[in-house]
Amino acid sequence: MEMNGQERIQASRHKVWEALNDPEILRLCIPGCQSLDKRSDTEMSAVVKIKIGPVSATFAGDVVLENIKAPESYTIAGEGKGGIAGFAKGGADVRLIEDGDGTILTYDVKAQIGGKLAQLGSRLIDSTSKKLAGQFFSKFNEVVSAGADA
Repeated sequence: MEMNGQERIQASRHKVWEALNDPEILRLCIPGCQSLDKRSDTEMSAVVKIKIGPVSATFAGDVVLENIKAPESYTIAGEGKGGIAGFAKGGADVRLIEDGDGTILTYDVKAQIGGKLAQLGSRLIDSTSKKLAGQFFSKFNEVVSAGADA
């Protein structure tokens, strides 16, 4: 599965970059995130509970930040296991572009799923993935923009 998009955030590139590297902000914004722990400057572990169609699963996994070019871009790569529901793994290239008094965040995501989840059909997986991404970026924008006003 591949997905891409962009979000204009009413905050400086520096503020957006800091937020993208702040596990507390990310935990608040990731739909279903139960925990997100920073193990190092480039590694985090997460537990996320999601529902896709009839399948509910709790995924435990690791996230690694790579190709870091602060405060412009990085690649976020991760893999999670959801027991009988299967697994998910993938990555996203994230770029930040200054735009007047705001920042344009662009993302290109590539992901794979396996197990019971893979049997649900690509249309359901794609639509749910887009919905979850939309929820994340909407909440992220709200949190970061509000923090920029403070």
